[in-house]
Amino acid sequence: MGMNTSVYVSTKRVNEILKNVKDPEIDSVSIIDLGMVEKVTTIGGNVKIVLLPTFLGCPALEIIKKNTMNAVKELADVKAVEVEFVYHPPWTSDRITQQGHKDLRAFGIAPPPRHMKEDGSWHVDCAYCGSTYVTMENIFGPTACRSILYCKSCKNVFEAMKPVSTLL
Repeated sequence: MGMNTSVYVSTKRVNEILKNVKDPEIDSVSIIDLGMVEKVTTIGGNVKIVLLPTFLGCPALEIIKKNTMNAVKELADVKAVEVEFVYHPPWTSDRITQQGHKDLRAFGIAPPPRHMKEDGSWHVDCAYCGSTYVTMENIFGPTACRSILYCKSCKNVFEAMKPVSTLL
């Protein structure tokens, strides 16, 4: 089949473009690096993307859906885009990639800890200096998924993404 007659959109191309779709509340991190993209299916020029919401009732979901659709429509050969949110498997903060952890820190947000303690508590290091000498200022941050912390070493206030685990 010649290149001109191809109406095949690869999942690889879709995943590449999804790296440009950022979380509207943390615009340094892509939905890929947040681990929100569960599945991409392409049949001819039709693309279906299954996303896992990070938090139930997240107000940014509609924006993420719209931005995802708009980004994928930019690809040549794409005829239709469907975006669906599913809750199984549930999103957990373990799905965030290494790049996602880096991008969160760049935004001044401490990534969620990789491992919860057995009593359900968690600890994050300072997003700025990496110190472990931090205190929780407010469990309620600017969005449902973030808390406000204070570093006693570098005296910065920073945010942390709350860990979400299937064990909770």
